[in-house]
Amino acid sequence: MTAALGPVRLSEVLRIARLRNASDVHLGAGFPPVLRVDGALETQQTLLPTREEVDAVAASLLGETAREMLARAGDVTISKHVEDVGRIRVHAYRSANGTSLAIRLLACGVPSLESLHLPPVVASFAERPHGLVIFAGPTGSGKSTALASIVDRINRGQARHVITIEDPIEYEHRSNRSVVSQRELGRDVSTYADAVRGALRSDPDVVLIGEMRDADTMRAALNAAETGHLILTTLHTGDAAETVDRIVGVFDGDKHEQIRMQLAQTLVAVVCMRLLPRASGQGRRCAAEVLVANDAVRNVIRDGKTHQIRNIISTSRQSGMQTLEAHLSELVARREILLDHARLATERPDELRPSDRTLT
Repeated sequence: MTAALGPVRLSEVLRIARLRNASDVHLGAGFPPVLRVDGALETQQTLLPTREEVDAVAASLLGETAREMLARAGDVTISKHVEDVGRIRVHAYRSANGTSLAIRLLACGVPSLESLHLPPVVASFAERPHGLVIFAGPTGSGKSTALASIVDRINRGQARHVITIEDPIEYEHRSNRSVVSQRELGRDVSTYADAVRGALRSDPDVVLIGEMRDADTMRAALNAAETGHLILTTLHTGDAAETVDRIVGVFDGDKHEQIRMQLAQTLVAVVCMRLLPRASGQGRRCAAEVLVANDAVRNVIRDGKTHQIRNIISTSRQSGMQTLEAHLSELVARREILLDHARLATERPDELRPSDRTLT
């Protein structure tokens, strides 16, 4: 007989997830809790919650406003602190089986850039006085963590005013050398675009935009970068060229030339991330494509020749640039990841060039 799921048992599940270094916990009626550990799903057979039990857990996690939004819109996302577990992000959503929960276990503190093992050039982006830095990649690739680490680097080393706009706030920053102001969609602001425009009246040096979801947000981000602010943000895109095309493509055709000009003028870098299981079976390793905007990059963006971006990256290693495939090949050659996993992480597996000593 399985035990009932209630707030106390939920805390036990979350504590187990934290001990297993899981990134996410999935709860729904009629199936046991599922943990995501190093990117793979693991089913926990100790509980089989009912619809009523999941509803009760959701009610214990969500405040009144969030419960009303769930009832009205069908889903809601919040972040909160759970004793002995730390900060979590809760996404509650209605499904055919009733309410379901996807719970992200956030890091207990903001990890350092060094601990993320990103390419060294990424740290230099925190020193930029203005421009647009984009972290791209699929869901769960580490984009939000990388943004938080950049903000932490700025906060510890520079006297600047940093405003973050997030949905929801995932990593909490205490002002150090910088003043850090954090705003949350739905609680403090209505939309990303409105929040960016409002932030510019608050004397910011740096603005973090959790995600550029639409044309209004992208336009606000480009305008802010153009007027002398450092803008840090994310996109769900696969590589650097696709990132540029996505930004231009969301606008009407008659706006494309203007957007290409703004993007060419303001872009600092695009970092496209993937997280892969380590060859040791313990933890995951980041692989990244890095585009650093130089004169050649700005010219091809301005001229609409984004198909040339990949070639520029491939021939600009001395500037800190690298293709995803080059980085994957290096990680395989150093036996940090498996070749089979590297092949799954790229749409160009034929371009992997690992050494003969690789693992499969």
